[in-house]
Amino acid sequence: MTIDKSFSQKITPIHFIPKFCSQCGAPLGECYVPEERRERLLCSKCGTVSYLNPFIVAGVIPEQDKKIVLLKRGIEPACGAWTFPAGFVELGESVKEGAIRETKEETGLDVSVGELLGIYSYKNVGVVTIVYMGKVMGGSIQTCPESAEVKMFQKDEIPWDQLAFNSTKDALRDWEKMYG
Repeated sequence: MTIDKSFSQKITPIHFIPKFCSQCGAPLGECYVPEERRERLLCSKCGTVSYLNPFIVAGVIPEQDKKIVLLKRGIEPACGAWTFPAGFVELGESVKEGAIRETKEETGLDVSVGELLGIYSYKNVGVVTIVYMGKVMGGSIQTCPESAEVKMFQKDEIPWDQLAFNSTKDALRDWEKMYG
């Protein structure tokens, strides 16, 4: 399958607001829902409410030999900035399974997922990022279209001024406090 990247980068889950009902296909419109005391997207035909909920992102801060693995993003958003391996959780997998899969896809490394480092969410950002600690168990560092570079960093080498997202900065600060 060939994907037109100019098209796919215009439509992201964070910016997608449905126009049609997922149940019957009729147009949606904003309508005050008294039971919820707020406006919602409501189907003009069947009355189904279309909720706009954040997506779940699972991430890992993988460690090996007192270094952590970060990747330089190869795609938007934040192309060229550094972050830990992370991505959207897919239906049919747990958050931890999503974190393990994303780490393998983006870095080539096999990890074991440890304790929860933190949960990061921000007003007006359409994701909730769940970050775990991890240990590198195998594999070999490699890149993919999503990761232009993968590198191991010691605590004092983290490129703080080149980090991708608020969740990246906040999670790495939490890691530094707890483990660094």
